[in-house]
Parts: sequence; structure tokens; C-alpha cells
Amino acid sequence: MEKVTIQQVARAAGVSASTVSNLLNGRSGRMLPATRDRITEAIAQLGYRPNRAARELRTGRTRTVGLIVPSVGNPFWGAFARELEHAALAEGYNVLLCNSERDPERESHYVEELWDDGVRDIVLCTSLPSLNHLAHIIDQGLRLVTFDRPAQADDPSTVVSISINNVVGGHLAASHLTGLGHRRLTFVSGSLRSVNRTGRYQGFCSAVESAGLAVADMTLWTGADESPFGDVEAADVGRRAVHEIFAAADPPTGVVAINDMTALGVCRGLRDLGLQVGRDVSVVGFDDIILADLYDPPLTTVRQPISQMAQLAIAEIVSHHGLAHREPGRSVLLRPELIVRGSTAAPPVN
Repeated sequence: MEKVTIQQVARAAGVSASTVSNLLNGRSGRMLPATRDRITEAIAQLGYRPNRAARELRTGRTRTVGLIVPSVGNPFWGAFARELEHAALAEGYNVLLCNSERDPERESHYVEELWDDGVRDIVLCTSLPSLNHLAHIIDQGLRLVTFDRPAQADDPSTVVSISINNVVGGHLAASHLTGLGHRRLTFVSGSLRSVNRTGRYQGFCSAVESAGLAVADMTLWTGADESPFGDVEAADVGRRAVHEIFAAADPPTGVVAINDMTALGVCRGLRDLGLQVGRDVSVVGFDDIILADLYDPPLTTVRQPISQMAQLAIAEIVSHHGLAHREPGRSVLLRPELIVRGSTAAPPVN
């Protein structure tokens, strides 16, 4: 079968070959929507496939976005990867997915491998406090967009940060429980050695104090051995936490978990002990993964607008594609939303 050329696409769309090239190479900002639609329709009808190798030789970069997540073992990261890929494909980009387990050495390894393969745009889902392990690549021109990590004072000037306000999220979760009348709360997290987790705990403490309660009277469970972040083991972390916490006197009536998978593990642990979620103990998660609404009872949680965040990340990359100069970064901080379901209610009357 004879290969379709860019000239054939141009004739079918009634435009010049250079106009088609502009669309294919991300230079369509001033193009009329009707023109873009005609070109896109012609490409689909003719089955045109651009010569990627030739285009990369011309531009010196790929139309590929690197995506580094902690682990798709947590459904939240799988859902975000899907949303980012959807947004990227709509702009003519491909996505390469890597799992880092929040290990700075693995993050650095993947970033270097992607850079060597011509990838100049990476979305990094990390919440490590420092990006020093990536500074040498950023200095060479890497466009780095961090996700779920608010900007830090010592970040390189070109880094873009897209995150929710985790402090607000933690405050929403704990305020919901204190508003229902809970006075004994526990925050279950595993390790707190990350920017987003410390933010969520900070919001939890703020809500406790706003309710006239003492943070010192609440329980913080991170695991006796500073448990790992738990992206893969999150449910086990939550389940183990319950068995330890509820072995002590005066256990909590409300639990805020660091994420939904940990919260579901908490719910499983409560069932192990013969306790009913939403009646004996209230549980709040964080993220609003698909399993949250499918659990029985459905999980009250703090929702992250991952579709909007994915679109913002890709828009940032597209807007800077091919620029010879390095643009300064920026920080986008979105507000999370509390989703109330059946896992929370007023505390039981003793």
C-alpha cells in the first residue's frame, strides 16, 4: 500500500503542506478551529502517519511525554496515567510510563534514560521534598512538571508544579469528622517523609485545633519502623494500623487515612475486629479512586480533580514545545473537594 504524504493531506483539507506541518508539530495556536478540524479529518480519512524519525531529526526532540509515577499498584496513579495519556493523545503526544516507588535513585535513572532517548518533557509524580537529584538534567533543558507536589522554595526556577492544596484537603477530612461530633481521631499514613503527606497531616492538626481539641490527644500512626510510603502496600498498612491502634485503650471513633487504599485497608481491619464502618467507627480517605464508591459502605473521601490536573500538565508542555529559550516555571494549586458517603456518621452513643 502506497504511503500517504503530507501533500495529499494538505490537498484534501484545502490548506498548504506547511499548515499541516504546523499542526503536526504543535504550532497551531493561531490556527482557526475549522482549519484544525479539516486537517484532523483528512488525516483520519487518508490514514496518514507522520514520519516520526524525520520530525525528531528536524526538531531535536520527540513528541513524547515521560510520566513517572510512584506505582500503578495504587489505582489513583493508574487513573492519573490514563487521564494524562488521554490529554496527551489529543495534542499528538505519546506517553511513556515509569514506576519509581518514590525512590530518588529510580527517579533519577528514569529521567536520565528518557532524556537520552530525546524526551524533553516529563511529568513527575513525586512528593519528595527536594529535586536536587534531578538538577543536572533540569539544567540541560528538561521541562519538568511535578504533580501532587506543591512548589518548594529551593526548586529550580523552570519547574512547573501542579497540585491540590493538601493542607486544605486534610482540614476538610478532619473537620468533617469533628463536625459530626467525633472527639477521638487518628491519622493513619505510613511514612510522612513527603511534601503532600506532611501537608495533609498539617491540615488535620489545624482542623483539630479549630474544633477546640488538642492535637496531643489524637493519634498519629506512621508505623513503628517508619513504614514505607505504601503505594503498593497501602491496604496492608491501613489494616495493620487498625490492629495496633484498637489494641490500646480508648480507641478512636474517627480515622483519617492518607489515601483511599489505606482507608480501605482500615475498613478491612475494622471488620476483622467485628466493628462496623460508618456506625462504630467513621473512616475518611483521600483521592476518590473508583473503588471508593464501590466499597460497602461507600467511602467518604477528599477528591483530587485529576482530569483537570492532567490537562493542565499537558497544556503546559504543549505551550512550551520547541521554544529555544527556557521559560520560568509556575505553581498551580487547586482546591480539593470533600465527597461524603456512607463510611462516616456521628459517633456511637456510649
